[in-house]
Amino acid sequence: MAAPQYRQQDVIVTKENLHNNIGVEGYNYGYELSDGQTRQEVAEFVAPRSANEEGTMRVTGSYSWVDPADGRTYLVRYVADENGFRAEGDHLPVAPVA
Repeated sequence: MAAPQYRQQDVIVTKENLHNNIGVEGYNYGYELSDGQTRQEVAEFVAPRSANEEGTMRVTGSYSWVDPADGRTYLVRYVADENGFRAEGDHLPVAPVA
């Protein structure tokens, strides 16, 4: 069964979670849209392990959408930290293990 078709002007926010982000300790937010799109993200300050290091931010989250052609929901989960940005999802290719 095909997913319902939405015109851009018909899409509305059905749920929203906002957190004041003053850029110090982190933030979180999320939303859901009437066409099935979602996004959640949390950032947290990671304290330095020694006096010679600076603290970093670690961001984790996910987003999803419904493909209008086949009605499937696609989900991407991600982490961004001192090791870079890493995303995974059942529909994404996986790099071979070296």
